[in-house]
Amino acid sequence: MDVLSLSRLQFALTAGFHYLYPPLSIGLGVGLVVIEGLWLKTGLPIYHQMARFWTKVFALTFAIGVATGIVLEFEFGTNWATYSRFVGDVFGSALAAEGIFAFFLESGFLAVLLFGWDKVSRGMHFFATCMVCLGAHFSAVWIVVANSWQQTPAGYMIEQTPLGPRAVITDFWAMVFNPSSMERLSHVVCGAWQAGAFLIISVSAFYLLRRKHEEFAKASIKVGLGAAVVASILQIVTGHESALGVIRNQPAKMAAFEGHYQTGELPIYAFGWVDEASEAVRGLAVPRAVSRAMLGEAGSTVKGLREFPPQDRPRVNLNFQFYHLMVGVGMGLMTVALAGSFLCWRGALSRSRWLLWIMVFSVLGPQIANQTGWFAAEMGRQPWVVYGLLRTSDGLSAVVKADAVLTSLLLFTLVYLLLFAVFVYLLNEKIQHGPDPADLKPGGKLASGGRADL
Repeated sequence: MDVLSLSRLQFALTAGFHYLYPPLSIGLGVGLVVIEGLWLKTGLPIYHQMARFWTKVFALTFAIGVATGIVLEFEFGTNWATYSRFVGDVFGSALAAEGIFAFFLESGFLAVLLFGWDKVSRGMHFFATCMVCLGAHFSAVWIVVANSWQQTPAGYMIEQTPLGPRAVITDFWAMVFNPSSMERLSHVVCGAWQAGAFLIISVSAFYLLRRKHEEFAKASIKVGLGAAVVASILQIVTGHESALGVIRNQPAKMAAFEGHYQTGELPIYAFGWVDEASEAVRGLAVPRAVSRAMLGEAGSTVKGLREFPPQDRPRVNLNFQFYHLMVGVGMGLMTVALAGSFLCWRGALSRSRWLLWIMVFSVLGPQIANQTGWFAAEMGRQPWVVYGLLRTSDGLSAVVKADAVLTSLLLFTLVYLLLFAVFVYLLNEKIQHGPDPADLKPGGKLASGGRADL
């Protein structure tokens, strides 16, 4: 493999592995705010026990997330020096804002969240939990802003320097609110909420199947299902808006997502396979009337891939599969959340073992959807690393050789596999141990106010 392919593969590996953890941190942060808020409002000890347990899980995901994310910033300088010079003014501003508004806020209050249970008041501890949750969301804001600028650049000018052209910010807020940033941010955040919610659901369902920690599990699964329903419905809405934005701003990407070669009305496929040689899709398309209703005016006339030179087209079938897998998993998660909430409301969830087993494995759903969504977003932008301004092949470091990238890729793969094994081992230890009985004070009531039915 050449240095370009190896560098792209290395960044995909490190970014994809890192992205397993921030969504969990963001989603669990929301869950902690809800659970601790319920504890403050009701005084029920079961909520205190829940908050203590899920805080430990949050701390684990936060620690692994920080450790795996540091590598990415070094890769910008080692593998992608030309790209870094080109976007340095833009990325420097966004990443500095993340450090100031997100990381310092989150890490500053993290100690109070983890160790302040018996040292500060309940109100102060709840405030710290809210600040940690807010900091995690701020981190998503600035990372998505920086990434969205690559997709839809705005608020900049090109300055010629002795080392080559570079983008310079002329309007900071135009850069922040570039044409795709807010719709992409809402979609990313909803995916993170799903990741946290379905982790809570998965662990709770496991306890119910094993008939362990049942009061804890019944209370936790109600919180998880509530968050999952809200996040899943919002995810469909934000995903629709994001798709319309791609049609407007990156028509070649959307054409690849749907295997659309001929300019005209955009077909929408439930699933299929793109034969890139014959430029045809074999699959199940939704009726044209449904397509028109979903896309409205935006889908009436969409550029096909034939409108773009072959060297400016993204890979089609791979983008098609990633995009449709993301959508399919998202719809499945919404179905599980709605079905679980309905059975929970009817008091029949604990007897529906088939659904509980699905819920145990549903924790994988948001991870699959988040990963495939990011793969589609990044691969659909190709061959541009900054859309319309800088090609990926032109963003490489001039002096880095393929053998050096291959060596570091193999080492990173080994280290990340070890980190993942440590994460799974520690998470399993926490799950097997379960909530600490000491956190459920004597005389406590059930979180349901006395009703334990599900």
